[in-house]
Amino acid sequence: MADRVTRTYQDWLAAAAALSPETRLFIDGRFTEAASGETFETTSPRDGSVLARVAAAGVDDVDRAVQAARAAFDDGRWRELSPKERKRIMLRWAELIRAHAEELALLDTLEMGKPIAESLRVDAGGTADTIAWYAEAIDKSYGELAPAPPDALAMITREPLGVIGAVVPWNYALLIASWKLAPAIATGNSVVLKPAEQTSLAALVLARLATEAGLPDGVLNVVPGLGEVAGQALGRHADVDKIAFTGSAAVARLFQVYAGESNGKQIAVEAGGKSPQLVLPDADIPAAASAVAWGIFYNAGQTCNAGSRLIVHASVKDRLLAEIVKVTGETFRLGDPLDPATVLGPIVDRAQHEKVLGYIATGVAAGAKVVLGGDVGDAAATFVQPTILDVVSNDDVVAREEIFGPVLAVITYDGDVDEGVRLANDTEYGLVASVWTRDITVAHQTARRLRAGTVWINTFDASDVITPFGGFKATGAGRDKSLHALDSYTALKTTWIDLT
Repeated sequence: MADRVTRTYQDWLAAAAALSPETRLFIDGRFTEAASGETFETTSPRDGSVLARVAAAGVDDVDRAVQAARAAFDDGRWRELSPKERKRIMLRWAELIRAHAEELALLDTLEMGKPIAESLRVDAGGTADTIAWYAEAIDKSYGELAPAPPDALAMITREPLGVIGAVVPWNYALLIASWKLAPAIATGNSVVLKPAEQTSLAALVLARLATEAGLPDGVLNVVPGLGEVAGQALGRHADVDKIAFTGSAAVARLFQVYAGESNGKQIAVEAGGKSPQLVLPDADIPAAASAVAWGIFYNAGQTCNAGSRLIVHASVKDRLLAEIVKVTGETFRLGDPLDPATVLGPIVDRAQHEKVLGYIATGVAAGAKVVLGGDVGDAAATFVQPTILDVVSNDDVVAREEIFGPVLAVITYDGDVDEGVRLANDTEYGLVASVWTRDITVAHQTARRLRAGTVWINTFDASDVITPFGGFKATGAGRDKSLHALDSYTALKTTWIDLT
C-alpha cells in the first residue's frame, strides 16, 4: 500500500494536526539530545508554520556517531553476518518502511511540500523498493579468480570501506538517502547519515525502523544539523572513509576540500544539472510536450535532473510551446500538498522561493518573454506557478544556472542537429539529456554525442534502480543505483596464495 493514496484530504489534515515527531539525534541505536542542547526549527512550506524543533548535531555529536559507526564496523557485528542474515534484516527493513509509508510520506510532505501522492509513491514506496532490491543482491555477489600461474592462486574480493558519511538533499529526502544507505549497508559498511536541515524528520523514522528490523546498533546513525556545522564535521572527520553527497556543486567542492585537508577520504558527488531536452524538427510534438512539461514542472522543478532547458528547432517551436502550455494547464494543479488531488506543491522554503522568483525576474530583465506563469500563485505559501521563458539565449543566467524551480528556459535554433547538440552540451553540468526524433539512426548518433550520464530518446525521466544515476563535468563523478553502486562502497583486495 506504500504507493497508493487511501486517505482523504481531511484524513491527512487530521494526521498533520496530531503530529508529534521524533526530533532527537539517532546514535548507536538510540535517540539522544545534542550535546549542546541546541535545536533548529523545521517549518512547512504549506503555510510557514513551525513543525518542530530538531536537535542540532554539533562536532561532538558527529564524532560520537562516527565512533559508534567505527565500533560497529570494527567488531564485525554487521559485516561478518552471513549474507543470508544481512539480506533477511534488510528485507524486513523494507517491509517496515512499507508498513509505515503513510507516516514517512506525511513527514516528507509537511517538511518539503511534495504532494502527498508523490511522497507515498516515490519517496516512501521507492525507498522500500530500493532497500529490498539491494538486500536481494547481497547473496548474489561473487569474487574473482585471476589468471595466476599454475603454482599460485590469486583471489580478488571486495571488502566494505568502513564508515560512510552520507549527506543528502531535501528534494527527495528519503529516496536519495536510500540510494546511498542501501548499497553501503548491503556491502557491510556502517553509515552516518546527515539529512538536509529542511527535511530531517523522516530520516529519523527510517533509522528507528532499521533498528526494529534487526540492524545492529551503530550501523546506521542519523545526525540532523546545519550543513556548515554537522556536514563539515562529517566531511573533515579522520575516521570517515567515504562521503557520498548529493546537492549543489558549491557544497560538493567544499567536501572535496574537507577530504583533502583531513584524511583524503573518497568523495562521490552528484551535484545537479542544467539538463537539455533537444527537440529535432521531426519530433512527435504531443509526446515531447508532455515529457517536457513533466520534466520541468514535476516536484515544482525541484529535481536535480529537471529538463530545465528546452532546445527546440525553430520550425516546430510555436506548436510545441502551445502543446506544453495546454498540458500544463490541464495537469499541474497547484494546491495544498496534503490534498491528494494536488499535482504541484510549494517551493521548499521562503529562501528558495525568493531565489526562484529572482531568477524569473533576471530572465525577464535580460529579454526573455513570459509564455506562461511568472508569478507566485498563492502568496500565503511558497508557490511558484509553472513558468515558461521564451527567447532565451544559452548564455543567459536562466540558461546557465540551476534554478531548482518550475522554470523552463526555451532556446531556439534553426540549423542542423550539430547546432542543437552544441547548445545542449554548452553547459558546465552533465547529468541527463534527452533527444526527440523519429529517426532512429539520428537518435543513436545524437545520444552518443550528448555529454550526460543518462540520455533519453523520445522520453524523459524514465528510470529504475537497475540503471546507474550520475553525470559528467561539474555534476560530479558519483553514481547511485544499479549493481555498480555496490562496487562504489567497497575496495578491491587481492589475496595471492603460493601453492608450491
